[in-house]
Amino acid sequence: MEREGAVHKASLLPAENAVLAFFYDDTFKIGTLAVSTPGLREGGPGTSSVLLGGKYLIAARALAERVAAIYNKMSVVSINTKLSEGEALRLYANLLDKVRSGSATDQASSKG
Repeated sequence: MEREGAVHKASLLPAENAVLAFFYDDTFKIGTLAVSTPGLREGGPGTSSVLLGGKYLIAARALAERVAAIYNKMSVVSINTKLSEGEALRLYANLLDKVRSGSATDQASSKG
């Protein structure tokens, strides 16, 4: 997705028991890392924690929880962007929905 001259990307790597998701601008870089587990009961809240990083703490946790809920698997999420945290969360949540709808199977997907 291109916005204001920057290209924002999301890459998903599903594994048997987890999904790794990377959200970044322009070139692939690791950023703030968060991990989440799906809720124990269907629709129940999951748990999440930031593993590394001090920027985008809320966005990283929110995206990790969303990925875990969508796939009902543990998730590890990395976010590296120059956007403000609120903008990043909105844009990458939207991009996650586009990546999901663009992949018919549970294979690794990436869209730019």
